[in-house]
Order: sequence, then C-alpha cells, then structure tokens
Amino acid sequence: MRPRVEEVRIQGLGVIEEAVLELSPGFNVVTGETGAGKTMVVTGLGLLFGGRADPARVRPGSDKAGVEGTLYIEPGGRVAQQVEDLGGEIEDGRLIISRTVSAEGRSRTWLGGRSVPVGTLTYLAEDLVAVHGQMDQQRLLQPGRQRAALDRYAGEDLVKPLRAYEQAYKRHKQVSEELAELTSRARERAQEADVLRFGLEEIEKVNPRAGEDAELKEEEERLSHADALRGAATTAHGALVADPMSSAESVRDAISLIGEARAAVEAVRDFDPALGGLADRLAEAGYLVSDVATELAAYAESVEADPARLAAVQERRSLLAGLTRKYGDDAAGVLAWAERAAQRVAELDGDDDRIEELTREHEELTARLTALAAEVTAVRTAAAERFGEAVTAELAALAMPHARVVVHLTQSEEFGPHGVDEVELRMAAHPAAPPLPLNKGASGGELSRVMLAIEVVFAGADPVPTFVFDEVDAGVGGKAAVEIGRRLAMLARTAQVIVVTHLPQVAAFADQHLVVEKASDGSVVRSGVVALDHESRVRELSRMLAGMEDSELGRAHAEELLSIAAAGKA
Repeated sequence: MRPRVEEVRIQGLGVIEEAVLELSPGFNVVTGETGAGKTMVVTGLGLLFGGRADPARVRPGSDKAGVEGTLYIEPGGRVAQQVEDLGGEIEDGRLIISRTVSAEGRSRTWLGGRSVPVGTLTYLAEDLVAVHGQMDQQRLLQPGRQRAALDRYAGEDLVKPLRAYEQAYKRHKQVSEELAELTSRARERAQEADVLRFGLEEIEKVNPRAGEDAELKEEEERLSHADALRGAATTAHGALVADPMSSAESVRDAISLIGEARAAVEAVRDFDPALGGLADRLAEAGYLVSDVATELAAYAESVEADPARLAAVQERRSLLAGLTRKYGDDAAGVLAWAERAAQRVAELDGDDDRIEELTREHEELTARLTALAAEVTAVRTAAAERFGEAVTAELAALAMPHARVVVHLTQSEEFGPHGVDEVELRMAAHPAAPPLPLNKGASGGELSRVMLAIEVVFAGADPVPTFVFDEVDAGVGGKAAVEIGRRLAMLARTAQVIVVTHLPQVAAFADQHLVVEKASDGSVVRSGVVALDHESRVRELSRMLAGMEDSELGRAHAEELLSIAAAGKA
C-alpha cells in the first residue's frame, strides 16, 4: 500500500464551518458551485503541509481555523523515521498531522501528537505532497525552481557528480575566504610582526630576570642609606655590648645588666622553685642578646657606601622601568609578554606559509571544480533534452500539439553552490515562434498544462506520493479538458491525485468524486463535503455541464462522459 492522505478534517476555514474529506488512493476530484469553498480545500491541504497561515482565512465568527489530516506512510521509511526522531507517534502506519490558525494570526502545529515548528511540516512535505496552485505556478517561473526541477528529473545520474561538486565547492569557498582574509591583511600582519619583533629585541638587550626588579629596589634602598644603616647597627651594638676600651665607668650595657639580674635570681633560687625558671629564662635572654650583638657588629662592618654600585643599580632599574612601562607590570610580566609575542610572531610568519599552502589547494580545487562542473553540465544537458521532449509530448496530448518546451542551459563564469549552469524553461507556442521564457511564452491556462505535463513526466522519474492541483484546467475546455482528465488519471496510477476543478470532462475521470455543498440560512453560509455515488455523480456532472441537475440532455451527456472516462482509464 503506497503512502497517501486518507482523511482531512477542516474546521472554521473560509466558508467551511466543518467538513471531512475521505480520499481514495487514486484520482480524487473536488467540485461545487462558485463560492462553495472548493479553494478552501486546497488551502486546508496547504496549511496541513506547512503553507502560510493567513488569519484572514479564519471563518468570520470563529476563534480559529483547524485542519487535521490522517496519512498512511511507509513504516520504517524516511518520513516515519523523521517523525519518530521528533518524538511523534505512528499507529499502524497512520500519522496524524494537525494545524490551527487563530484569528490573531498565531499558528500551532502537531505531528503525531507532538508539538513541532511549522517548518517541520514544510520539510516533511517534500517527501509527501506536491501542491500546485496559482502561487506554485509562479514559483516554477523562478530560475532556482527550474534548475531543481531539471535536477529532480535527471535523477540518479546526477546525484554522484553533483554531490562531489557540492562538497568540493564548499571546501573551495572556505579556502577562498581564508585566502582572501590572509591576503587582504598581509600589510597589517607585517606591521604587527615588526612591532612585536622590535619589542622582543628590546627585551632581549636588557635580558631581565623574573623578580630582578624587586631585588634591585631593595639593594638601591640599602646603598642609598648605607651611613644611616651602619650607624644604627653600631648604636644598637653599643647598647647591647659596651666598648671595652671606653673610659666611662658609668657605661653599663644590656648584657651586663642581664648578667646582674641573673646572678641576683640565682642567689635565692633554692628558696623558691619559681625563681629557678626565671633564672633559666634570663640565661636564654643573655645568650640571645649576645647573638644579636654579634650579628649587629657583622652587619655594621658589611655595610659600605659604594657610589659606583649604586649608580649601576639605578641604571639597571631605569632599563627595567622602560620595559615595564611598555610590556608588563613587573619583570615577570615583561617576560610573559615576550613569550606571547614570540608565539604570535611565529603564527604571523607561518601565515606566509599558510598562504602558499592555501594557494596551491585553491588551484587544485578550482581545477577539480571545473572538471566536476563540466560533468554536472553534461548530465544536465542530456537530461534537459529528454525532459524537453517528454514535456512537449505531454503537451501534445493536452491539446497543445504545436507547443514545444525546451530547457535552455547557460554557463556562468563563476562557480555556484549547484554548479555553473543557469537553467531556464522556455516554450514556443507554435513551430514558427522562438522559445520564450514561460512567463512570456505561456498564458495562464497554458502554464497550468505545462505544470501538469511536468508532473506527469516526473511521475515516472521521482514521484511524490500525493499531488494536489488547483486551477490546473484554467482557461481550457473541450478536447483539452478531456486530455487533462486522462493525464491526471494516468498520474494517479503511480500517485494519489487531488484536483479542484470546474470542468466535468476532468471530474469524469476521478476514482472518488467529492462535492462541496453549501446551504444558506440567511446569514451564515456553511459548507460540507460529500462523497458521491454513481447517481449523485451523474447529477453533479449534469449540473456542471448544463447548469441543471435534472436536465435529461445533461444527464445523458454526463453518462457519456463517465463511459468515455472509464474506457480511457482501462
């Protein structure tokens, strides 16, 4: 059982208050009087598959319009897998899609019971349905659409070379952009490298050491105050240890005083153990003061005023200060800057090698793209000839025996994402006329038939499961209408076809005939969709033919049309 739309429910859309369409797997037609809402059926199907939500389409008096479709899809197929990946549910191969549009313009979408963005429907629709209305015909006039149509017709022959081209094009674009950026910034990079090299040379000449600036600051302070430091040490030493050569009998140093204190305590320590501990501590104090005195003496002798060394230290500090002003807060920061600068210079110097490498790759990719583009063009050229001949043959069967469709290919000088080919469908209305672009060479009715012819041709190449046509029979009648019906029936052998029509010749070929009925209660028009049996179908075709349902002549003509259609489908 092939994929198809089984049922569509429409609520609050245009003149349709509520309607249910039960669709057959083959050829379905929708007919009805003018204003009954036939076009809303196509609008509803369009909404179901991601079409634009127009709040103006919401039925007056309704808060929202809603469309729900039940589709049969292949279990395990591509669409089923995508739905499952999105978290949607499929039961017995049936997928339910719902879409609502509020009167304020808000749109909501559900896929298999899961809320999804409307863009998801548009994406899935590519594998499910082709909706053709007046706007879709206009889209066919776009060069990109025509190129896509030809590529679709070319099929598997084009898939491999086009995929290889697109991969090479993507890399070619990346290389081109990177090469252009590196080349355009060559002067900036050279200037940056020069500035960094100057800084590295300046740092290298000074050759700083981490922590050196702090050490030099301490040394400068010591050298600058050598006399004061020596004097302080000497005075402190004298206070702790009196000069033995001094003639002053009254001089008593700290060590002597501590010794006297200790002797006084030692004399009576046996009478109270507490004094024994204090005597020990006085002994320790004496040793400590003696050690400090020794160190002070050594320090006083080591401190010398050295003007030459002070000048050297100050000069070195000046050099380091010059570096820290430019490159870091201290010597360590300067060295960190130098490390980063060296890495950056290596990168900038490496850019020249990178440019050379990218230039070689760019040349190789250009040559490969040229070859792949030629291969793609060759496949398209062959497909274009077959495509034009096939569509022309279909147009002859659609009462356009003198029309000819050709696919005109021109090559651009620049590579594009899909090759170098510019594709344009052209039509000559008669043998003496030059092929013109479709928007100039085909009328509205002819363009509808061209669309149908293209889909019939596609049906044998890469068919979608369901086709929806609105106004495909615009501007035609008589024999052409019969042939359109016959071709739609032919298309329905391999796909589901849904057609909104006003021509009985087309409707007669349908496997399922639905009529949109309207009834007026004086203020509100309500429309419903009814599936017709044979008798009702004769009456509807009679109405379409003669404008009267019970006309004997009309009924006879309707029966004849049904017989012709049945024979044509056999």
